[in-house]
Amino acid sequence: MKGTVVIDCFPDSAHRYRGDHAIVVVDVIRATTTVITAMSMGMRVFPVETSDEAFVLASSLKEPLLVGELGGNVPYGFDLTNSPVQVTALEYFHRPIVFVSSSGSQLLRNAVGSEAVYVVCFRNLSAVANYMSGRHERIAILGAGTRGQFRREDQMGCAWLAQKLVEDGYRPESQLTKGYISRWKDASAEDIREGKSAEYLRRSGQVHDLEFIIHHVDDLDVVPSLVNGEMKMVAGTAVRAPKGSRSKS
Repeated sequence: MKGTVVIDCFPDSAHRYRGDHAIVVVDVIRATTTVITAMSMGMRVFPVETSDEAFVLASSLKEPLLVGELGGNVPYGFDLTNSPVQVTALEYFHRPIVFVSSSGSQLLRNAVGSEAVYVVCFRNLSAVANYMSGRHERIAILGAGTRGQFRREDQMGCAWLAQKLVEDGYRPESQLTKGYISRWKDASAEDIREGKSAEYLRRSGQVHDLEFIIHHVDDLDVVPSLVNGEMKMVAGTAVRAPKGSRSKS
């Protein structure tokens, strides 16, 4: 037996596991999908908790992009919302991203001090499972949550990752974790269409992000980890840059 895995939710849950677990942050719609997509294109990403913190950090970086949302709204002065589709359309990939979101970036920052902090979306499930297996004895997979709810897309992402670890010899720490795995192990990415987050994307005219998430499953071999305030690629490499992009020396 390699160890144990547990599923939980919401930013405050990180405090329960920070002392003796490696933590995986899951916020499929859309924070972790945006972060992982940006990193797959070779972009640097700095997650922060507030827009004020974002502006302070941006002032120390060269040509930063302010990306994200708070309460579903793009903060004043930001360049983009937390959209993986908008990130893929960026013309230049040398510009670092300062990223904020209502729950995902807060959960990331709350997880600081754990054995390690990883980021997962549908795109890199196998890569992270393969990297973590055998490296950590206790793993906590935490959904970010939205408006006090553990949304179905995050339940699915957490369950799919936990299932891969269980298949590789890990043991669920709780009956609740077993329940999430059992509920979602045979689900399809299409099932997120029925969730409240998908409803919000349709209602707000952002269905392109929903389609992007559904059609990009396990297509990246990247393992991002939060190290000293910046997302670092601890395994895998950037796979491509946006069309028409160029880097600066």
